[in-house]
Amino acid sequence: MQSILLATAIALVVGLTLTPWVIDFFRARGIGELIREDGPATHFVKHGTPTMGGLVLMIAATLGYAAAHLRIGGGLRFQAFAPAGVLVLVVAWILAFIGALDDLAKIQRTRSLGLSKRAKLIGQTVAGFVLAYGALDWTGLESSIAWAGTPIDWLPPLPNIVFAVWVVFMIVGTSNGVNLSDGVDGLASGSAAMGFFVFTIIAFWEFRNPEVYLQLEPVGQSGLLDVAVVSASLLGACIGFLWWNAAPARIIMGDTGALALGGALAALALFTRTHLLLGVIGGLFVLETLSVIIQVIAYRGFDGRRVFAMAPVHHHFELRGWAEFTVIVRFWLFAALTAGLGLALFYMDFIAKGGTE
Repeated sequence: MQSILLATAIALVVGLTLTPWVIDFFRARGIGELIREDGPATHFVKHGTPTMGGLVLMIAATLGYAAAHLRIGGGLRFQAFAPAGVLVLVVAWILAFIGALDDLAKIQRTRSLGLSKRAKLIGQTVAGFVLAYGALDWTGLESSIAWAGTPIDWLPPLPNIVFAVWVVFMIVGTSNGVNLSDGVDGLASGSAAMGFFVFTIIAFWEFRNPEVYLQLEPVGQSGLLDVAVVSASLLGACIGFLWWNAAPARIIMGDTGALALGGALAALALFTRTHLLLGVIGGLFVLETLSVIIQVIAYRGFDGRRVFAMAPVHHHFELRGWAEFTVIVRFWLFAALTAGLGLALFYMDFIAKGGTE
C-alpha cells in the first residue's frame, strides 16, 4: 500500500511542477494545438494552446513508478520491477511515441490532420502485439478472454496468435476511445484518472486475494502489486496534469497523451483479467466511439444524414447550446458512474466466487 501511495504522490507532484515549465517551453517554440475548422466556433480561441502534454503525463507516471521501487535501507537501491508493470509502461510509451509523431505532423503541416489512419493503426497494432507476446512469454498469462478476474468458463484458451489479435483490438479500441474524448478541456484526462483509480483498486484487491484469482498465479503476487503501482502512478500523473489541463486549458495532452492513456488502460485490463469489464469501466470512451461509428454509418449509408450535429457526441451537445464546462462536468459524471459500476460488478463477481473480504 505504501508503494501505491508513493507512486501516486510522486507522479502527482511531478505533473504539477513540470507542466508549467513544459507550457513555457512549448509556447516559446510554437508547439501549439491546431483546431479543426468544422469544429465548434467556441474552440477557435484554443488555437495555439501548447500541445503534446502527454509527454508530461508519461514522464510523471514513469518517475512515480520508479520512485515507488526505490529502497534506502542498506544503501540506495531499486526493488525488482515486475514484467507486468514494465509492460504497461512500455506499451504506453510506444503509443505516446506514435501520438507524438501525429502531433508533430499536425504542427509541421499547420493543419489539424496528422498521421494517416493507416499509419496510426499500424503503430497501435505493433503496440498490441508487443503487449500480447510480452504478457504470454514474460508473465505466463493464460491466453483466454476474461470478465472480472477470471476467464469465461465456456471459452477455451485461445491460440496465441488469436489472443494477440484480441489484445490488439483492446489497444486500438481503448486508445482511439480516449483520443476521441480529448476534444474538450480536461475530459480525457479526468475520465482516464477515474479508470486508473478503479484499476488500482482492482489490481490491489487481486493481489490481496490470490486464493480467489488462481488463474493470475503466473503473474505472481509481486506482479499484481506492480500493476497496482503503475496504475497508481498513471492516476497521479493525470491528476497533476489535470490541474493545468482543466478548462480553460493551458496545455493539451494531444494524441501523445490520449493514445498512451488508452493503451495503458487496455494493458491494465489485460493483466487484471478484466478484458470485458474494461468496456464498463471506460464507458464514456465507449459512448464517444459509438457516436462516431453511428454518425459515419448514417452519413455514408443514408445519403448524408446525420444522427448528431457533430461527432464525437460531446461536440453535439456543444452545438446544441451547452457550455463547454457543462459538457465536461456532465460527461465526467457519466464517466464516474460507469467506472463505479465497473468496480461494483467486479466486487459482486468476487463475492460470487466465494470471497469474504
